Amino acid sequence: MALSKDEVLAGLAELVNEETGLATDSVQMDKSFSDDLDIDSISMMTIVVNAEDKFGVKIPDEEVKNLVTVADAVNYIADNQ
Repeated sequence: MALSKDEVLAGLAELVNEETGLATDSVQMDKSFSDDLDIDSISMMTIVVNAEDKFGVKIPDEEVKNLVTVADAVNYIADNQ
């Protein structure tokens, strides 16, 4: 069964927290991974790999550059699970 966007957001927030130590409630749909959450490209790749495992989706490398905001990632995962 597909997860709701709220469930994907909660799961993604947990992954960001595990990788960066950021509080899960700081991971909001309107936040930019690099500008607002200060996530570098190496941490972002780790989050992407962990998200692929957690949500059972494949996020191609060329798609990762389009995941600028948390909403971009949540929508991509929700649409491709």
